[in-house]
Amino acid sequence: MDKFKVSMVSLGCPKNLVDAEVMLGHLPLDRYEIVTDESQADIIVINTCAFINDAKEESVDTILEVADYKEKGHCKLLVVSGCLPQRYQEQLPEQLPEVDLFIGTAEVPRLVELIERQLQLDAPSQEIGVPDYLYDHETPRVNSSPFYSSYIKIAEGCSNHCSYCIIPQLRGSLRSRSIDSVVQEARNLVSQGVKEINLIAQDITAYGLDRNDGATLENLLKELVKVDEVDWIRLLYAHPDGISDELIERIAQEEKICNYLDIPLQHIDDQILAGMNRRIGEQKIRALIKKLREKIPDLTLRTSFIVGFPGETREQFDKLLEFVKEGHFERVGVFRYSREEGTAAAALPNQVPGQTKKGRLNRLMKAQARVSFNKNRALIGRTETVLVEGYSEETELLLKGRSARQAPDIDGQYLITAGQADVGELVQLKITDSSEYDLIGEIIEE
Repeated sequence: MDKFKVSMVSLGCPKNLVDAEVMLGHLPLDRYEIVTDESQADIIVINTCAFINDAKEESVDTILEVADYKEKGHCKLLVVSGCLPQRYQEQLPEQLPEVDLFIGTAEVPRLVELIERQLQLDAPSQEIGVPDYLYDHETPRVNSSPFYSSYIKIAEGCSNHCSYCIIPQLRGSLRSRSIDSVVQEARNLVSQGVKEINLIAQDITAYGLDRNDGATLENLLKELVKVDEVDWIRLLYAHPDGISDELIERIAQEEKICNYLDIPLQHIDDQILAGMNRRIGEQKIRALIKKLREKIPDLTLRTSFIVGFPGETREQFDKLLEFVKEGHFERVGVFRYSREEGTAAAALPNQVPGQTKKGRLNRLMKAQARVSFNKNRALIGRTETVLVEGYSEETELLLKGRSARQAPDIDGQYLITAGQADVGELVQLKITDSSEYDLIGEIIEE
């Protein structure tokens, strides 16, 4: 019997990517073949995001685009998984009749079972349960990232209940894996050639709060650094209120833990932060940043902000703008507030007009671009360890790479103008030039 060719399209964040990799890992290779070209696939799975309006629009646009392969390609079955069907299970079957099967966030390990069932049916169907799934080190998984890098999801769900966020309804409450499970997955990945491990969750500092076995982020890191072949351990999505002195000390002392933190702050104005149901205000945020800079040498800080939260005045935005101009962060992401039904903030008065939000986003990003440019210029002349990732998309004459100060896909890159190295190799690079987001350098031969 010929194998079914399956193609996976994963949208949204790295946490979603891990779910997609787990789904692919469950495919029995005697019956299914994984392909990257959707036009050649018999079965296409789109793993969707529905966090904010932009993500929902991208998901729907992708579904409609891929649905063309049912007429123009080989596609016999179109499957939509993840947050979009979890959130809109009542509406989607009618609005997207092109889709044969909708599955929710809890159905990740059941993909094959549900595909096999759908192949026997004559009509579209859906399977959407309570969002309570959590994978572990024994779960089959196909790493779709480059061979030298991977994400490990250390927890699923969130119990913070920020007023603007729909995630707890889509992913459930916090569920943490055991330390042993995470460490064993790290060992499994290292045996496949992974050098960089990126720890992810909705909030990694909440890791272990739901367990009674001593699991904390600090204790997890204590064990992970013992995995011999790991070169970099990166921490992504840390709630500022959960960053302890012990965590700061561990980052500072452990060479394998990147001097890098992604801390979504969302705003700096106390009134806006209270409306967002954040557990930390301006004074504590500033004290935390000061402590981080003092305790962790050469720290790279990334954060994200929301502009246009209900009731945000010009003065409150200007306060945020001045905070960014102060130059606390190497990287900043900015989101326009998205009014999401089912969240507490959706019912708040004084919703900010769309054009105002767009203008504020642009002003904030321009301010940060100047900060990032100046911080990059200050690095010229330094030598840094860089992970070589292959040839640049701009020209095959130049290699590209990342240092520990750059997370995959979001933080720019190094362009290597002199020297040769293999993909996945760590090299010493002297920085010779820079732009707002990228750095340029030459390999120093040892």
